[in-house]
Amino acid sequence: MPEPTKKDETPNGEKESVAPDSSEAPMPTPEISLEVSPPPPEQPVETEGKDPQPIEVIKPVQPEPVENGSKEPEPEAVVVGAKEQVESVNSEVKEEAPSPCSPPLPATVKEEAEPVVTEVNQPPEPVVTVVTPPPPPPPEPVVTDVTQPPEPVVTVVTPPPPPPPPPHPEPVVTEVTQLPEPVVTVVTPPPPHPEPVVTKVTQLPEPVVTVVTPPPQPVVTLVTPPPPPPPEPVVTVQVTPPPPPAGLEECVCLCKCTNMCMCICKNVCVYIDKDDDATTNTPSPPPPPVWSLGEGQAPEDLDKPVDTPPLSSLLIERPQGGSITVGGDISFVAKVEAQDLLRKPTIKWFKGKWMDLASKTGKHLQLKETFDRRTKIHTFEMHIIKAKDNYAGNYRCEVTYKDKFDSCSFDLEVKELEQSQSVDIRSAFKRSSEGHEDAGDLDFSGLLKHREPKQDETPEVDVWEILKSARPDQYEKIAFEYGITDLRGLLKRLKKTKKEEKKSEAFAKKLDPAYQADKGGKIRLVVDLADPTVELKWYKNGQEIRPTPKFIFEQKGTQRILVINNCGLNDDAAYSVAAGEEKCTTELFVKELPVKITKGIEAVKTTVNERIELECEVSEEGAQVKWCKNGVEVPTGPRSRYRVKSDGLKHWLIIDDASKEDTGTFSLMASGGTSEAKVQVELKPLKIIQDLQDMTVLLGQPLKMHCEIFPGNVPGRWYRNGQLIQSNDRINILQRAKNHRLEIVNSTLHDAGDYTFVPEGYSQSLCAKIHIVDPPRVHLESLNFPDNTVTIVAGNKLRVEIPISGEPAPRVVWMKGERVILDSGHRVRAETFPDHTSLTIDIAEKEDTGNYKIVLQNEAGEAGASVKVKVVDIPDPPEVPLVTEVGGDWCSMTWEPPIYDGGSPILGYFIERKKKQSSRWMRLNFDLNKETTFEPKKMIEGVPYEVRVFAVNAIGVSKPSEPSKAFVPLAVTSEPTMLVVDDVTDTTVTMKWRPPDTIGAAGLDGYLVEYCIEGTDDWRVTNKELTEKTKYTITGLPPEAKILVRVRAINAAGASTPRTLQHSILVKEVIEPPKIRIPRHLKQTYTRKVGEAVNLVIPFMGKPRPKVSWLKEGQTVDPTQVTIRNTDCDSIIFIRKAERKHSGMYDMKVEVENHVDTAIVDIQIVDLPGPPQCVKIDEVWGGNVALDWTPPKDNGNAAITGYTIQKADKKTMEWYTCIEHYHRTCITITELVVGNEYYFRIYSENMVGLSEGATQTKDSALIVKEGMQLKNPEYIDHDFKEPPKFTQPLINTFAIAGYNATLNCSVRANPRPKVIWMKNKIAIIDDPRYRMFSNQGVCTLEIRKPSPYDGGMYSCKAINDLGDALVECKLEVKVPTQD
Repeated sequence: MPEPTKKDETPNGEKESVAPDSSEAPMPTPEISLEVSPPPPEQPVETEGKDPQPIEVIKPVQPEPVENGSKEPEPEAVVVGAKEQVESVNSEVKEEAPSPCSPPLPATVKEEAEPVVTEVNQPPEPVVTVVTPPPPPPPEPVVTDVTQPPEPVVTVVTPPPPPPPPPHPEPVVTEVTQLPEPVVTVVTPPPPHPEPVVTKVTQLPEPVVTVVTPPPQPVVTLVTPPPPPPPEPVVTVQVTPPPPPAGLEECVCLCKCTNMCMCICKNVCVYIDKDDDATTNTPSPPPPPVWSLGEGQAPEDLDKPVDTPPLSSLLIERPQGGSITVGGDISFVAKVEAQDLLRKPTIKWFKGKWMDLASKTGKHLQLKETFDRRTKIHTFEMHIIKAKDNYAGNYRCEVTYKDKFDSCSFDLEVKELEQSQSVDIRSAFKRSSEGHEDAGDLDFSGLLKHREPKQDETPEVDVWEILKSARPDQYEKIAFEYGITDLRGLLKRLKKTKKEEKKSEAFAKKLDPAYQADKGGKIRLVVDLADPTVELKWYKNGQEIRPTPKFIFEQKGTQRILVINNCGLNDDAAYSVAAGEEKCTTELFVKELPVKITKGIEAVKTTVNERIELECEVSEEGAQVKWCKNGVEVPTGPRSRYRVKSDGLKHWLIIDDASKEDTGTFSLMASGGTSEAKVQVELKPLKIIQDLQDMTVLLGQPLKMHCEIFPGNVPGRWYRNGQLIQSNDRINILQRAKNHRLEIVNSTLHDAGDYTFVPEGYSQSLCAKIHIVDPPRVHLESLNFPDNTVTIVAGNKLRVEIPISGEPAPRVVWMKGERVILDSGHRVRAETFPDHTSLTIDIAEKEDTGNYKIVLQNEAGEAGASVKVKVVDIPDPPEVPLVTEVGGDWCSMTWEPPIYDGGSPILGYFIERKKKQSSRWMRLNFDLNKETTFEPKKMIEGVPYEVRVFAVNAIGVSKPSEPSKAFVPLAVTSEPTMLVVDDVTDTTVTMKWRPPDTIGAAGLDGYLVEYCIEGTDDWRVTNKELTEKTKYTITGLPPEAKILVRVRAINAAGASTPRTLQHSILVKEVIEPPKIRIPRHLKQTYTRKVGEAVNLVIPFMGKPRPKVSWLKEGQTVDPTQVTIRNTDCDSIIFIRKAERKHSGMYDMKVEVENHVDTAIVDIQIVDLPGPPQCVKIDEVWGGNVALDWTPPKDNGNAAITGYTIQKADKKTMEWYTCIEHYHRTCITITELVVGNEYYFRIYSENMVGLSEGATQTKDSALIVKEGMQLKNPEYIDHDFKEPPKFTQPLINTFAIAGYNATLNCSVRANPRPKVIWMKNKIAIIDDPRYRMFSNQGVCTLEIRKPSPYDGGMYSCKAINDLGDALVECKLEVKVPTQD
């Protein structure tokens, strides 16, 4: 269970006002006592000849609830006169025992120099109670009792003039409880007597009128004091304060009603908020135009610091309080570090506890937010411009980010110019009746009747000192005593007066004024000691507390903590802690949870004299509940019929002998809810021996109804359709013991209906239905159609109405064949009315032709008839036309006649055509075509056409037929051109040609090749399928035969005129000598590296097919080493992986019979050379060394192109290149360092590259200088370690969905860092959609075929032992749109 917070503090440590919640226990009602004190005798009361002025009650309107951050509206003032209704207050006042109620509303009463008049009017039945004290002789008090009502009582008391009251005898005490009706109490000042007058209001059954008869209008009773003016009493109300209402800190009133939100005495009441000026219940002036103040603070609390408990550390710089003068500017700055935040935190600025300043920005308030990307710090600023005096108070800054929260409070003080304190405070804070611009909210003196100014004889006193030392509840009393009417302005000045607080020597932080905890909860009382060694003792109601499991003492540094576990109602007490001689106190309020109903009452239905037991279950044992019937509490005394018992959580209400009066709604009321149920008590059940029977009677026949009930001799009444039936000449009503009869001689249609017999005294009744029936009939004679046949043209509307009769109204069924026509049909429907039936066809069609049968049925019989409908229509469309032949601009078409001619012979046909791509049809004949064939003409070649046909009869033109299949008027192409012989063998002839000059709209589908033997006319087709190529080889020809060849072009229109070769062809092959065509790059040495592939294509010519052979160095080529493939026109030599042994001269030979052609291909396979041989040092002098070596033994099958010489210091043996691409075999190395000893090595180089190894000198060369000794210095190795640093950051990237995307950055670090890629701050681990590379410090993330889901913030983090670094970028994935 969470630890409860302090009563008046929020979890942030700030005081908070909480509005009363309906679900919580209401705040207790204050105890009220009415004191009447006699005024001094020199204040006479003027009553004669003057009308009393109305008392105005100013009532604030409850503000509507507002959301956090919105401005709370100022309360509106409602003025109600003495003769107007006063709204009742929802509170219940009891003597010495507060009860739950809603907080009462404050009220203000004007002060008049008139008799004291108190009046409350509440229509519709005002009750006036005038209580006058008895004459002086009787010493006993007068007591009047009034019942407790559901409506509250409002008592308005007018105070006497301001002079201080002298001592007076015992007060007049009035206790008011709730009345059933609104009550108006008028209290008049009694004559002086030594004994008090006590008025007690208790319950009355009905509203009571005492002394005064209530007139139609509200009554105001004025009492004139006796001639010798007695001292007029001063009436004050003392209220025992409940816990302070939400939002108020102090309530000061003459009646000392501290911490109340309304004075029951209706006197002037002032509330002091935490941060605001003192306010009253009178209408306050309009709020400032920019933004109003929030919660207030009492004057003595202005200098108290606001304690803020430690929260999440979001704020790295908190706003500090400050002070400015009126009209000045000030800024407050809060900073939040965003190093670990994924998004911007949310910040709110508050004035007081609840006012959100985000809605108040304008010319006086500005809010600003900035973000520094370098330092990653959010800066939030609040600027106040041209401050006003009401801007002073406590402010709060709240920062939230996900589950983190941080808050900081600070104060703003707005100073005014110092004013002289020598001004008379009483004259400075008095106001005139006109109300100046600076008038406060408590300018009630302007509302009172004008009085004659009186001489102030009060001696001069220092009111400031009196106010500084007085309690807040004494401010108004002091103001009245010294004649100060501007109490609001006085409190403003007092607020600005600094008080010197005495610093505690023992406590660094005392207990809070009050704490609050739930029943069963846990609370911690914490103090902070200035001296940790001081002895500490805790007290509860003055009794020292000892450590127990309930009370636990804890110590944390200088803090001393009292933990109270399982708080109960007995823990609601005053607690104090003593440290040495000093002591601080607090109060703990334990809030009891409301009692809830866990199982409600169930409804009960029973008969008289039975036992009723109502059961309910609540959430707490021993809870106080109240049983009510119809909203009134049931009596549970010894003589009551109701008994109440309880057992644990269950409660019962028992009625042993139920009566009919017990019928009602019973409810159980608990503090946390109400449950109710209905109880119904009925008479003994009525036994029906024979019930009424439903009957059907023919029209004109007698009707007899009979029933039998128990008990007998119970009279009853007969009803028909709810109307009482009386006996007459036609109707007889009979009763004999248990039998009841109703007889009707001649039944009519009006006798049909619902008959009910109701036994007297019972709610139960006997019911039956009587039907008067008449056989149905169809009256076809009213129709004027011959043979009952109706003819209609298709497309028109048909409605046939046929009269019918019968009772009850017969059920009519229309049928066509076996199909029933319903009244819900759309086009064809049947409708039935009381006197006729109708058949409606909205749009007649040919399918509607036929016989329609009518069948009538009711309880009395059945009847039928038939009507014939004939529909005349246009013919059906003809069949789909068929195009039988197509020409260049014409076609021939035919079709079949329509199946249905519409009842009229076909007169002819119309023909239309259109282009396939068009929607416009064109009529081809204007005279009817009587045949079923037609030949359209004048069409465009190559354009697709469609045709359709219309049939015509005497009624009209049919719908068009379905369009024919699209056809294209086409013509054949021209003949092919340039037909020539391409090749001839012993059995084949190859022909080639060019396309026709004119192809036409039909295009070209292909060619047909034919041949015949010379001297014959037998043309043979060589290709069964059309060839699209312009070259074709005729095979299977007899050798040395002579043939003729021709070619036709084929398209959709047919074959073109053939193109025939003019001369015959001899089928015999022609010899062509071979010729090798060596490519240019093979005419010189073809060089490849070891391991590479060799693929050489060498074309050649020759007929018939030449014979190809290869030799290497005069030997046959090994097929396992070299692959050779020959074709008709080229030869291919292929080596998959070349080696040095494949080098050499390759001879190619091509033979055609006796003709031969040769070629040579030189292939050189090269490799890396070997190292040089015998590297030696010839001479060393000074800083020079002479080297000499011999060329390598293996040059890699290529010439040596140079040498690379390197040197190495003997100490480090790190090799450095001295010279590259050196061509000679001797060299002198210069500029060597004196004192170093060197080794040398040499690489050989050819066209492939450097040799794999190098030859090193066996001896070393020491570089010395005579006469000098070299001392080798010691060096400290340089530390190359460094933390990660990104030299190239990530860049925001746009990717296309479905295409791989990469993110690149570079990082420098030593030792090598660990690279982590993250998406939206989540590390990417083992995700197959991502691939990560890192090479030489370049980090790459590849996203495979991203989708929009892959978009987001990507970051790369590099980590090593010296630190880490992070870069981020944004990736957006766009989906390509399709046009």
